[in-house]
Amino acid sequence: MHRLIAATLCFICVPALASSPGTANPASDAPEHRVDARTPLSEAPSYREALRLWRSAEDVNGWIGAHFEYDTARAMQLSETERNKGDGIAIYAPDAFFAAPSGVCVDLARFGVETLRAIAPQSNPAYVMIEFAPLSIAGNTLRRHWLVTFERNGQHYFFADSKRPGYIAGPYASTREFIDEYARYRGREVVAFREVDTYERRKRALATRQPGDSSRP
Repeated sequence: MHRLIAATLCFICVPALASSPGTANPASDAPEHRVDARTPLSEAPSYREALRLWRSAEDVNGWIGAHFEYDTARAMQLSETERNKGDGIAIYAPDAFFAAPSGVCVDLARFGVETLRAIAPQSNPAYVMIEFAPLSIAGNTLRRHWLVTFERNGQHYFFADSKRPGYIAGPYASTREFIDEYARYRGREVVAFREVDTYERRKRALATRQPGDSSRP
C-alpha cells in the first residue's frame, strides 16, 4: 500500500446545487448528513476500473457518499498537537482509500483531487485548505480542514468534504463566496484559506492569503 507522508492535517450534470441542509456540529469534521438516496452511484470493482468508468465529479461524489466513513481516532493522530511532535503520518493514496474508504478530511480530499485530475483534468481540481480558529478536543488542537474545488463553465464547485460526503456545493462566483457560507454552516470562524495544488507542506504554494494572515505556505 503506497502512502505519502503528510506534513499537515486535517447523476446528470446540473448547473446549480442546493444549499446543504441544516447546520453542523462545530466540534467535529465527521459527517452531519449522508448522501441523498437519489444521488446516482457508479460502482466499480477496483480503483483502476473506477478510473475507466467515471467521467465527472458527480461520479466520484456518488461513490464518496455511499462509502466514506470518518475515522475519529485518525483525526486525533493528525491533529496539530500530534504533528508538532514531529512524527509524519501517511495520507492514504487513492487506490488504498478506494479499497478501505475510511479516513479523515485530508484523506478524502486527496482521493477527490487525484481522481478528478485523472478523469476530468479540464475541471482544474485543487485542494482547499481552511484554517479555523483552533478547537481543542481531548487535549488535541484541531484547526485545519481540507476539501476539493473544481471549475465548470466559469463557476466554482466544492466537494469531497468529510463533513458532507456525497454533496457538491455550488456554483459560486469565487472561493471567497463559498468560504463565507461554509463558515456559517460550520459555526466556526475561518482565520484563513488557501487553494493549493497539494496537501504536502513542503510543496504548498500560497494561492489565497487573507488580510491579517501571517501563516506560511
